[in-house]
Amino acid sequence: MSVVGRRDFLRRSAMAAAAASASSLIPDLVFGAEVTGLWSDGQAVDWRRTPCRFCGVGCGLLVGIENGRAVAVRGDPDSSVNRGLACVKGYHSVQALYGRDRITRAQVRRNGRLVNVPLSEALDLVARRLRETVDAHGADSVAIYGSGQWTIPDGYAASKLFKGGIGTNNVEANARLCMSSAVTGFQSTFGLDEPMGCYDDIDHADVFVLWGNNMAETHPVLFSRMLEERRRRPDVQIVDLATRTTRTSYGADRTLLFAPQADLAIANAICHEIVRNDWVDHAFVEHHVAFKRGRTDLGYGLDEDAPAFREDPRDASWEDYVEFLNDYRPERVEEISGLSASDIRWLASLYGDPSRRVMSLWCMGVNQHTRGTWMNNLIYNIHLLVGKIATPGNSPFSLTGQPSACGTVREVGTLTHGLPGGTVTDPEHRRMAAEIWGVPAENIPSEPTHHTISMFRALDEGDIRFMWIQVTNPMVSLPDVGRYRAAVEKDDRFLVVSDVYPTPTTAVADVVLPAAMWIEREGLFGNSERRTQYFSQMVEPPGEAMSDTWQIIEVARRLGYGELFPASEETHVEEIWNEYVRFHDSPEHRMAPLELLKELPGVLWPYVDGHEVRWRYNTETDPAADPEHGEYDFYGHPDHRAWIWIRPYEPPPEWPDDEYPFWLNTGRVLEHWHTGSMTRRIPTLYQALSRAYVELHPGDADALGVRDRERVRLVSRRGSVEVQARVDYRARPSPGQVFMPFFDQDRLVNELTLDAYCPISGQPDYKKCAVRVERLRR
Repeated sequence: MSVVGRRDFLRRSAMAAAAASASSLIPDLVFGAEVTGLWSDGQAVDWRRTPCRFCGVGCGLLVGIENGRAVAVRGDPDSSVNRGLACVKGYHSVQALYGRDRITRAQVRRNGRLVNVPLSEALDLVARRLRETVDAHGADSVAIYGSGQWTIPDGYAASKLFKGGIGTNNVEANARLCMSSAVTGFQSTFGLDEPMGCYDDIDHADVFVLWGNNMAETHPVLFSRMLEERRRRPDVQIVDLATRTTRTSYGADRTLLFAPQADLAIANAICHEIVRNDWVDHAFVEHHVAFKRGRTDLGYGLDEDAPAFREDPRDASWEDYVEFLNDYRPERVEEISGLSASDIRWLASLYGDPSRRVMSLWCMGVNQHTRGTWMNNLIYNIHLLVGKIATPGNSPFSLTGQPSACGTVREVGTLTHGLPGGTVTDPEHRRMAAEIWGVPAENIPSEPTHHTISMFRALDEGDIRFMWIQVTNPMVSLPDVGRYRAAVEKDDRFLVVSDVYPTPTTAVADVVLPAAMWIEREGLFGNSERRTQYFSQMVEPPGEAMSDTWQIIEVARRLGYGELFPASEETHVEEIWNEYVRFHDSPEHRMAPLELLKELPGVLWPYVDGHEVRWRYNTETDPAADPEHGEYDFYGHPDHRAWIWIRPYEPPPEWPDDEYPFWLNTGRVLEHWHTGSMTRRIPTLYQALSRAYVELHPGDADALGVRDRERVRLVSRRGSVEVQARVDYRARPSPGQVFMPFFDQDRLVNELTLDAYCPISGQPDYKKCAVRVERLRR
C-alpha cells in the first residue's frame, strides 16, 4: 500500500489548493495530472465532497482519497460558501484523522486506571450503569452532553433515546456555551430561530459592522469575502467595533474600541441617534414592528437557588421607547464605554444612511455575555428602526463557531427545552414528537431540566449521577473548570466519554468509547446560514472506532429501546434523515431531500417547491411570508411583527479592583480550533502556534516590569495559570485588559473564568472577569 508522508501530503495539498484557486480565477487554464486527479506515480485520486470539520462557516472541501486514506484537501469551487477557498485549518483538516495517539479501543476504568476492553463489553457496561442509575435515582439522574460537532443523526438519536425513550430532558450540548444567546435573541425578536439572510448578503452590503468579532482569525474565509468586496467596490467599509486591537482591526477601515460590557450602552446610543436624526423608516416600523418591555431583575446565574428565569414580555409604545433612549445620549455613553460621542454618531450615521446597505456580524463577543440575549435584541433593534433587514445586503447576522451548532443543536433541538421543530413545553410539539417517534406523549417531560452550567452543577450536587459526553471536551471548555472537574471525579458519579483523542475529559472518564471522526462515517451538518451539508463515508475508522450515532443506537438496543431505531448500520443515516424531516414539513422550515443533498455542496432551508429561500420574512422571496401583511411578514410571532425590546445597560457581575486590576478576555486564534484536541495534533498548526500565551498592552507590561516572552502568573478569584507573556505579538489589548486563548489544555485559561451566564439563554460570559498579573522571577 502506498503511504503518503507528511511532506508529500503538504506538497500535494498545496498544489491542489493552488490549482483550484487558479482555476477559479482563470477558468481555461489546464493543470497537469498531478493536481487534477492523478499523482505523479499515475495512481488515481478520488476527490470527494464534504463540508469542513471545523467552524460554523461550513466551507466546502474536496478531499483526495488514495488507497483508503485521505491524502489531500482543496477548497470546493462549486461551494457558494467559500468558492474554492479554505483557511489554514481547512487545508490541513484531514491530518487530524491520523494522530499517533488516536483512540482505537474502548477503555474501562479498573483500579483507578483505564484499560483496553472489547467495544461490546464497554457498551454493555454503559447500558448497565445507565439502567441501574435510572432504576435507583429516576430518569433525571442521567444525562447526555453533546456538541455542535454532533452530526444531525447523532443529535437526533440522542434526543430520541433520552427524551422519547428514557424520559428525561437532560439533553444538552456545548453549543449552549457559544450560541444559545443567539437563539434566545432570534426567538424573542422574531419568534423563530436562525438568520433571515445568508452569505449572499456579503456580495451586496456596503458596510460591515463587526460587533466584537475577530473574523480575520475566527471566520477567515468570510472575512476574505468581505475584503474581496471592498477590493471590488472601494466604497465598501469594514468597521471593527471591539474591546482590543486584533488582526481584524488591521484589515478594517476603522476600529472603534470600547470598554467590556459597554456594547449594551453603545447599541442604545446608536438607536438614540437614529431617532434624534429622524433616520427611522417610519413606514416599516408602523407596519412591521411592535415594542416590548422585559424583566430587568435577572441576576447573573450565580445564585444557584434562584428559580429558572422566565421572560415576561409587556407591551410598550413608540413613546415609551423614545423616552427610554433619552438616557443613552452619546455623551453619557462615552463615559460608560470610552468610545467618543463623535464615533458613536458616525457609526449611527452608517446605519441611518438610506443609500447604504448594512450587514452587522457577531459571534462570541456578543453571545458570551451575561446580557447576551439583550445584546442580540439591541442589534436587531438598530436594523428594525431603519428597515434594513431581510433584503440583500441588509442583514443582522449571528455567526456560529461549530460545524453543526445550527443544524444539530438548534434545528434538531438538542438542548433541554428543545425538540426537533419545537419545545418540550408546547403540548402540540410533544404530541408530534411522540407520534413520529412512536412513543406515548407522556414519555416526553413537559418541563426543561438543566442547561449546561446547571447540568454540571447538578452533577456536582449529586442530582445527576450518570453523564455521557460525546464530541466535546468540557474539562477544558467549561468556565471555572476546576469546580466541575472535581464534580466528575466523585466516587458515585459515572462518566462515559466518546472521543477520538485523549483529552482532560477522557482522563477522568469511567468508560471511553472510540469514536469515528468526520469522513470516517456518513453524516450531515448545518452551518450558520441555514445550509444543510451532506458528507459520505470516505475512509474506514481505525480499530473499533464507531460513529456517535451508532454508539447511541447500540446502547439503546441494550436498554430495550431497539424499536426506536430499527434501521441497519448501512441505512440508518438515510432513515433517520427521512424521519427527522417530518418535523420540518412546512414552508417555514422545509428541508431538502437527501438525494439532492448528496448531489450538491449544501442546500439552504426553507427549501420550497425546488427553491432555496435566501431571505426569510420577505414576501417577495419567502413562500411562507403572507403578502397580506405587506412587504414583510414576521410570521414567528402571532402578531406577525418583529419586536423591538427595551433593554438597558447593566454592569457585569465582576469588575477589576485593587486586588485583581485587569479584565481577562478569552477566545480563539487562527491556527487552532476550540480546545485544540484535533488541531494541536496537526503538525503544521502545532508548529505555527504550540502553546497558549497572554497578551499585555505595552504600557501595562512596562508598569509590571514584564518583557515579551517572559513567564507570568494570571490569578483570579477561582484559580491561577502560568503562561508566557506576549507584547505586540499578533494583537494588542487595551490598557487594563489581557487576552488569553483557550486551545491549550496544558495552560487552562478556564481555571480563571467565572461561570456567570445570561439568565435568559444560560450562556456563560467568557469575555470578562477580573485577574491580576504576577511577574515570575527571571
